Amino acid sequence: MDVKEQISKLLEEISKNPEIKEMFEKEPVKAIEKVTGIDLPDDVVNKIIDGVKAKLTIDNVSKAADVLKGVFNS
Repeated sequence: MDVKEQISKLLEEISKNPEIKEMFEKEPVKAIEKVTGIDLPDDVVNKIIDGVKAKLTIDNVSKAADVLKGVFNS
């Protein structure tokens, strides 16, 4: 199983489907299983959860930095 592919797939679903985003925040394992349609081993699920959380954190930090740049460049 390609973990990076599953992370990308889940990130895509989170970005376009608020229900999946909310489900991931509350019950990430259920969200992953719903999106992939597969009952994955715990070690794979944990890697996917960590990867998605890391990407979401990076995106949020990047957005905050862009806002701050706009404030200081005005």
